[in-house]
Amino acid sequence: MLKEKSIKYVLLFDFYSEMLTDKQKEFFDLYYNHDFSLGEIADNEGITRQGVRDSIARAEETLEHLESKLGFYAWYTDCFQGIGRITKAAGEIRSINERSYQDTQIRDCVDLIAVVSEQLTSNQEG
Repeated sequence: MLKEKSIKYVLLFDFYSEMLTDKQKEFFDLYYNHDFSLGEIADNEGITRQGVRDSIARAEETLEHLESKLGFYAWYTDCFQGIGRITKAAGEIRSINERSYQDTQIRDCVDLIAVVSEQLTSNQEG
């Protein structure tokens, strides 16, 4: 659950980071993207660990608020899941075609779906 929450925050940061203060961006990035501890960030910045945590918590709150209003993360995850369902259905169509029809047009369409799905999945993960 913690890793899932971290992944969500990293994606929210990708979508909405420009709405955070410079310090929130810096602390959030160090904490979530570079795996710095609160103590390490605090030591580097010359502030308390609690100060770092408060800044990150405010950033998380801002990101969650923006998501509730704009919904980019929800849209993104829905698209990613939809591509997975399309890929699975294309595989089933391929199997049925190979077993029963051996139609080259169907095969070519399924191949195209697989290529486009792979490209979209690669773009989303990268």
